[in-house]
Amino acid sequence: MKKRVKTAAVAGHQELRWETRLLVVVTAVLTVFGIASLYAAATLERDAWGFFVKQSTGALLGIVGLVIVSRIDYHRWQKLAWPLLFLTMALLVIPLLPFTRGIAPPRNGARRWVIIGPLNLQPSEVARLSVAVWAAMLAAKKGELVRGFKKGVAPFLVVLGVVSLLILLEPNLSMAVLTALIGGVVLFTAGAKIGHFLLLGVAAGFGAVSLIWAEPYRMTRLRCFLEPCGQASFQLSQALLGFGSGGAFGVGYGHGQLKLKYLPYAYSDFIFSTIGEEWGFLGVLIVVALFVLFCALGFRIAKTAADPFGQYLATGLTATVGLAALLHMAVTLGLMPTTGLAFPFMSYGRSGLVIALVSVGVLVNIGRQRGRRSPVASDR
Repeated sequence: MKKRVKTAAVAGHQELRWETRLLVVVTAVLTVFGIASLYAAATLERDAWGFFVKQSTGALLGIVGLVIVSRIDYHRWQKLAWPLLFLTMALLVIPLLPFTRGIAPPRNGARRWVIIGPLNLQPSEVARLSVAVWAAMLAAKKGELVRGFKKGVAPFLVVLGVVSLLILLEPNLSMAVLTALIGGVVLFTAGAKIGHFLLLGVAAGFGAVSLIWAEPYRMTRLRCFLEPCGQASFQLSQALLGFGSGGAFGVGYGHGQLKLKYLPYAYSDFIFSTIGEEWGFLGVLIVVALFVLFCALGFRIAKTAADPFGQYLATGLTATVGLAALLHMAVTLGLMPTTGLAFPFMSYGRSGLVIALVSVGVLVNIGRQRGRRSPVASDR
């Protein structure tokens, strides 16, 4: 009898693991396809081989991180939530200091990177991971208190407000909004009231309008989004031309014209457009399907996680990829004002790729922990 029960338990545990295996496969396909698309998009505009080598190096580092993290009990992240958040805040402060230009030089009018020797890190990418971990920890700790405003929602707002403000001062409005949204998704999953979100939505909308109004270039982008005009609409116009010229099956890998200095940042902020041009509607459809499948698997892992912390953490990590992909696609298709948001697993940027792959490793561990009690959790 005991043997039958043990066999049934093992079989059930194996059934719960198919999502993690498929998640790794989907991640691998997106990463490989992303590196190939990056190489094609960088050709003739930049050092394509250099881009390929750097991105491949980031992928290798990320894969190592994925494997290591997937073997570490995810409950340990619960204890690291505050230290990780404080470290992130410290990294976000570095580019804001006037005497740190040596390690945080300005690029394109913004200081978003910290460069220490061979390490080229974008702190806002780390912020997405740390916010997901911290929000999951606090939501699991508060439990039913999350439904209240003073003891539930307010503490989230204070911390998320500080992190978002630090990112905003780089300046990077789109990443600040995305980071806040990740925290909001975790908070909503934990049971926060709809009324609180409506109130926060109004406040956030007012704040966003104020920030756009305060910066002339943001006002220009918004105006040209509503009614295409001049140079501010150049990127979007070229991106849409790329989708249109791709047709059903694309012009062929490496044969796109956008990279020939027609579309700035075709290898990063607008890489989805180059995919549409070279792979056509079919390629775009496959990429969208892969991201939808990634999110479906992530949310399924979250739904069946062993405890609330695992549920909230898996939700937050899935949202970091899903929301970023959705917003990137919306920008390149002209459904949102033009802004610089990387396409997960695909846009050029080693720090973003490493963080995304490490996040997948955490998701894999959460998936593996289903159906059994964690030794770390039992010690608490």
